[in-house]
Amino acid sequence: MDDLTVERVLRVVEAIPAGRVAAYGEVGAIVGVGPRLVGRILREWGSSVPWWRVTNSYGDHPLLARALPHWRAEGIAVKQNGRGCRMTDFGADLEQLRADSAAGLAELDEPARPGHSTGTSSRKK
Repeated sequence: MDDLTVERVLRVVEAIPAGRVAAYGEVGAIVGVGPRLVGRILREWGSSVPWWRVTNSYGDHPLLARALPHWRAEGIAVKQNGRGCRMTDFGADLEQLRADSAAGLAELDEPARPGHSTGTSSRKK
């Protein structure tokens, strides 16, 4: 996977509003990659972004115990089965997420100019 893909995923995750979640596949659809790659990117480079806002399509979170303090602070309630949140209640508005992340993604897609960053990721775990 290339640095540009990593940075694109991280920028979309950063655009998920507090108190909302998006599924791996929804983030991937905005970026143009699959949900498993989104998960891998978050696992390897996601510590600097709100990773707790990304769930599976059912709202379940693989690291729920670690996500819970963040969810409580943001008002995201755990559903009755205890595995995650209800996407119907806490899912991000995907059109708004796409719009909110568009500027950051466009910046990455601009050709590199002398003296400017290429937009590639220098983020580490």
